[in-house]
Amino acid sequence: MDVDCDVVVIGGGPTGLFATYYAGFRGLRVALVDSLPELGGQITAMYPEKAILDVAGFPTVKGRDLVAGLVEQAKSAGPTYLLGRTATGLETGEDGAVLTLDDGTRIRAGAVLVTAGIGKFSPRPLPAAEEWIGRGVDFFVPDFAPYRDQDVLVVGGGDSAFDWAQHLEPIARSVTLVHRRDAFRAHERTVQAVRDSSVRIITKAQVTAVRGGDRVESVEVTVDGEGPQELPVQRVVAALGFVADLGAMKTWGLELDKRHVVVDSAMRTNLPRVFAAGDITEYAGKVRLIAVGFGEAATAVNNAAVVIDPTAHVFPGHSSEG
Repeated sequence: MDVDCDVVVIGGGPTGLFATYYAGFRGLRVALVDSLPELGGQITAMYPEKAILDVAGFPTVKGRDLVAGLVEQAKSAGPTYLLGRTATGLETGEDGAVLTLDDGTRIRAGAVLVTAGIGKFSPRPLPAAEEWIGRGVDFFVPDFAPYRDQDVLVVGGGDSAFDWAQHLEPIARSVTLVHRRDAFRAHERTVQAVRDSSVRIITKAQVTAVRGGDRVESVEVTVDGEGPQELPVQRVVAALGFVADLGAMKTWGLELDKRHVVVDSAMRTNLPRVFAAGDITEYAGKVRLIAVGFGEAATAVNNAAVVIDPTAHVFPGHSSEG
């Protein structure tokens, strides 16, 4: 199967979806590729129920609602979606680019826009709970319903751990948060909100055993310098972060800074006709927020439009202009 388009977007998260809409606004034919089977990227996969507080115009918006709005907005571009497929090869030249997918599909495009977030990701394991995954131990919370009236243990000290603790506290019978240190990586505002709630926080501690029958019934937590204590728990959320991998992109010749793609102020990479936007990018002063990704997507598409058609203008005018 071959696909022809003006712009191919790699990554179906918020930045990729907005780039898809914006490419349509510029009159470009657009295709979007994502290795996940659904649109929305990390939001859909990991925290669709999470309240997002830093998107302009929305005092608060659930992850799933933000994705639904972006998908609806992107419809105007008439995009070709290629989901559940992974980009494996890339060739660029004076006349365009060819992106190859793992199922053999070849996409011929005038420009490529990489919006792949952190790349393909897998959760960091909780060693004591490996055999309980799917039997009460989860890495993500896509639906709050299974946690209602349950005793929940959240493991971790980052934003995800505190977000889940805060969101589950009014739903669960009890929530306990365990972290191996007494300092947290999460946003101070969220940490304070959890401290002010009924959530029990245990620091300098680790989960050393999980017990039960068919499903989790209790967890052993060992605090530094103290003996183990048994907690009645039916659900465990292991929010220990993720291991990210750029996969085949590492072989394309992109200039990388660790696991990020280096871009200039026009969102150009070092490869001709290849742009990048969103969390995957790196440049001086980079801030990784959804709101920033939206602006970078528009910048990338506008500059790609000139590469595709040299007679075009970088700035197309405002969308509100008649």
